[in-house]
Amino acid sequence: MKKQVEDKKAALLQAALNLFTEKGFHGTSTAQISKEAGVATGTLFNYFPTKEDLINGLYFDVKGKLSRSMSKDVDFQSTFKDKFRKMWYNLIEWGLNNQEDFRFVDQFCSSPYITNYTREVVMEEYVFYHDLVMEGITNGEFGDYPEGMIISMFYQSSRTIVDFILYSEPLDKNKAIEDGFEIIWKGLTKR
Repeated sequence: MKKQVEDKKAALLQAALNLFTEKGFHGTSTAQISKEAGVATGTLFNYFPTKEDLINGLYFDVKGKLSRSMSKDVDFQSTFKDKFRKMWYNLIEWGLNNQEDFRFVDQFCSSPYITNYTREVVMEEYVFYHDLVMEGITNGEFGDYPEGMIISMFYQSSRTIVDFILYSEPLDKNKAIEDGFEIIWKGLTKR
């Protein structure tokens, strides 16, 4: 029974992701999401009482996946630059391999659905990243920039590199990722 519940919820989240990135939040109805997921509309409301709850639930799900991907295989005993670079590579690879999810995060962050509560809940998933940024600030690796600015520059720059790789002429993907890292590294650090 639990598997069936998880399958329905996953189907609803996937259908919502597909439709929101294609038609937008306002252009997508809960009936369309239910139909795409192959469940009754009433079933959707069993999992997500409102459309806003569904949108936020999807955001939490996607950001959780991104968080796990960013920290994957990071050697937290290595140098600060190596940890920062590994998270960069992980973020870019995740964006390239999960383009719909990546677009959804951007779409959500520019929407009226994001609230301070949403931000706070999601940031709990990224303690490792905040700790790394604070390590860079405390150890003098970064220039005299606010933590939030560093985090935003890192993420927004990753979006630029993902788009560059996806929409440019054939190129050396790893070189583009490394060049992007060097640009962000030189821009944020004191070196």
